[in-house]
Amino acid sequence: MLIAGLVTAEHSNASGTSNSEVLSEQQITISGQVVDASSGEALAGVNVTVKGRVVGVATDPDGEFTLRVNENPPITLVVSIVGYRTQEIEINQENVTDLRIELEEQTFLGSDVVVSASRVEESIMEAPVSIERMDVIAINQTASDNYYKGIANLKGVDVTTSSINFQIINARGFNSTGNTRMVQLTDGMDTQAPALNFPIGNLNGPSELDVESLEFIPGASSALYGPNAFNGILLVNSKSPFRYPGLSVFVRNGINHIDSDGDIGEPNNPRHMFESSIRWADTVGDRFAYKLNFSYSQADDWRGINYSDKNSDLNFAGNPGQNPALDGVHLYGDDGTFNIGLLSFNQDFVQAVSQGLVQAGFSQQDAVQFAQSLPSQPVARTGYREEYLVDHDAENLKFNTSLHYRISDNVEASYAMNYGYGTSIYSGAQRYSLKDFSIQQHKLQLDGDNFMVRAYGTFEDSGDSYIADFVGFSVNDAYLGTQDWYANYGGAFIQGLAQTYAVTQQNTSYDPAVVQALLSDPNILASLHSSARNAVDANRFMPGTQQFEAARDAALEGTVPDGARFDDKSRFLHAEGQYDFKNEIDFADVQIGFSYRQYQLRSNGTIFDDGDGGVDISEYGGYVQAAKSLFEDRLRLTGSLRYDKNENFDGQFNPRISSVIKVADGHNVRASFQTGFRNPTTQGQYIDLNVLTARLLGGLPYLADKYDVTNNAFTLESVERFTDGLLSGNPAALLELEPYTTFDPVKPEQIQSYEIGYKGLIGNRLLIDAAYYYNIYEDFIAQFRVRRAAGPIDLQNPTNPDNQIYAPSLLSGDASNTFQLYTNVDETVKSQGAVFGFDLNLPNSFLLTGNYNWNELITAREDEFIFDYNTPEHKVNVSFGNRRLTEQLGFNLTWRWQEAFDWTSSFASGHVPDVSTFDAQVSYRIPDMKTVVKAGGSNIFNNRHFLNYGGPNLGAIYYISLTFDQFLN
Repeated sequence: MLIAGLVTAEHSNASGTSNSEVLSEQQITISGQVVDASSGEALAGVNVTVKGRVVGVATDPDGEFTLRVNENPPITLVVSIVGYRTQEIEINQENVTDLRIELEEQTFLGSDVVVSASRVEESIMEAPVSIERMDVIAINQTASDNYYKGIANLKGVDVTTSSINFQIINARGFNSTGNTRMVQLTDGMDTQAPALNFPIGNLNGPSELDVESLEFIPGASSALYGPNAFNGILLVNSKSPFRYPGLSVFVRNGINHIDSDGDIGEPNNPRHMFESSIRWADTVGDRFAYKLNFSYSQADDWRGINYSDKNSDLNFAGNPGQNPALDGVHLYGDDGTFNIGLLSFNQDFVQAVSQGLVQAGFSQQDAVQFAQSLPSQPVARTGYREEYLVDHDAENLKFNTSLHYRISDNVEASYAMNYGYGTSIYSGAQRYSLKDFSIQQHKLQLDGDNFMVRAYGTFEDSGDSYIADFVGFSVNDAYLGTQDWYANYGGAFIQGLAQTYAVTQQNTSYDPAVVQALLSDPNILASLHSSARNAVDANRFMPGTQQFEAARDAALEGTVPDGARFDDKSRFLHAEGQYDFKNEIDFADVQIGFSYRQYQLRSNGTIFDDGDGGVDISEYGGYVQAAKSLFEDRLRLTGSLRYDKNENFDGQFNPRISSVIKVADGHNVRASFQTGFRNPTTQGQYIDLNVLTARLLGGLPYLADKYDVTNNAFTLESVERFTDGLLSGNPAALLELEPYTTFDPVKPEQIQSYEIGYKGLIGNRLLIDAAYYYNIYEDFIAQFRVRRAAGPIDLQNPTNPDNQIYAPSLLSGDASNTFQLYTNVDETVKSQGAVFGFDLNLPNSFLLTGNYNWNELITAREDEFIFDYNTPEHKVNVSFGNRRLTEQLGFNLTWRWQEAFDWTSSFASGHVPDVSTFDAQVSYRIPDMKTVVKAGGSNIFNNRHFLNYGGPNLGAIYYISLTFDQFLN
């Protein structure tokens, strides 16, 4: 057959021209109009494409189109637009004019087509794993003030908020404010910031005008998507200029900070919010198309107003609310403590304080004894509220563009650029102000009917981003150096103690029993600490003063470790490709893919140990996948295998096996076994950052050696037990110390995930989706903390005199003796969960949707590690709406509830109360003006809450928006 075809192709016709030349010059031309089947109204923006080709056009505002195809008939047209049933039309002629296509509005559920589940197009009903999707209609109908926040309504999704414009997506446990277990792809590009190692929300993603769909897969996806697709993957797909040409404009105005409290650090009155976007896309001829997007938003950010004491476990004998070691969650400059009892070992301090007492009438001997009577009590400096140190002027400017050229009917080349700039807030090990931060991505891509090749780069610039805690520390230090402050505090405490002694005893002769009695009185002790702090802070720089402003500005001039700012321009380069053998292999569906990535760390020593020119990390991988349908398409089996290698770690194999069984038409049962892994992040490998209370260190061996972390070191948890015992007078407190002598380098974390699910469509009106998963983690990546003593401590001989010298050095910690390192947990960690969701089409186009989410950590928490499951066990979402209540009017209501849970992180740990919020929107269409007006609100009852401990206090947002779309239907 192939030989015959070749001979025919080369046979000349009567005019002397070969048939191959005739075929190459033949062109099918089709023109017509697409209309609504029920109303007969023209439909704009309908996609008319050729099946199996990249060629296609969109209908104009009058619903008309003209399509030219270099092909011999017959061909198949695919006519589609969201909200209508897709039609396929066979064309058997070379020229077709006045073709009238009537599309019926889509009234049944489960018809979505997804790509992310298997990296090939398939019905969402037949996807082998759990998958969620939001199309253009769902995006436009979300009641949240931002479509990205609307992702929280999907099954299995958890969202945390660090800033009004910075949300973090997670699934299936182990949530964090910087989630390195999720991968987010925008048009195929990984949106993680190279230095932060996690997706940065929508800070450089498409605006609401340019999003075509979202696809979300909860659970392990490494077999297809490589490292770090561990807890899930989110795909954001923007609109092609070929499919969505024309002009669209979006403007939203809103307010937040309703009923806020200025006394606790919030604005005194409601604040204005603004967002505006414009999109323009056009085609030039049949081959070239382009689009331009511009978006800008501005708002007064949510505030951190939690002043709870991180050090409340230090068991201060006085009033716990007056803990001298208070480290407020959103107070900065109070980080790190010093045990004032250590001053008694400092001869210079003893001499200076005793001289003052002698001048006050005490004998030299009594004065020295009083100077050596400081209690063993950790003390922290006085912190400043977040409102004075963090930039809350949240803004986000985004520019996106792409150029597309169809080299042929089968191949399209494109260039895309995404740029995001602005100011936001991020809670990591500390509270970071991402000021004038920017990230940009550039991509080249080649798409064919059966292949894809892309290469892109992500480039980060920290701008003027800084550590808020460091600014507070620097302002305090500018007022009075830390060593002097603690010495003055100790001196003021001794003076107060001596004066109290003299008044109560009517003499100045030192009696240790009386001194101990005074220090054991909670009221006296609290008063002594309060007086000492008032004395030493008498001239402290106050917010709003010129001294404070100058000290804050000076801190922001320098870079870490001499100032608060970062100096990071890290980046990564990525290349990948995929080939589908559908044209070569008939018995099964087979795909292969490859990827290569290089991280280039360039923080100039402000984040990583890269001050000597930078650090490069290379990794590569590839996969093969095969799928086969059996028993008259009643059973579909899919298997894939991927291999990845990072230069710092052993290679990883990741298989996936899945099946979908059609038990009846519209009823499918799915089961899968998936594996995944995540490499330690770039921070998990190379971070070397002073965060005042500790030094964050990557898990590679050379960093542990650099700081000699195993020499005279003890786990921080055992140090805390030792401190508690010492303060309570336990003579055996020293035996609580647990030596840390061996460092185990960090390595990749593994997961095995078992999932079974059901998806069924009942009567074309009720769609049910349910799933259960069971996860097994090995080599779980965690962080742990150790503290190093100033010298050797003899635990075998507690009475060794050296212990009296070196043990007290463990009572106070900072970046010089406390280290937080990445490592792996030896034990197996297990979790499980389930989701149940439904979509119900009610009469008159009403839609009711709901889902229930259950997540449980089976393995007991380990106190030794920062073991952050950070996920509510129970959560519920319910939505009710009708986008066409009338021809002009629509609405949507959404209620969300999640159970209270405990949050653990290196920044702050505590209890997150249960949260219940209600979103609502009403939309009004003005067809003659191609405009939709929408009014609504997020959390409309202003239920003040936070989603993660240490996060900002969230409230209501009320808004009104206007959207103009040239192709509005």
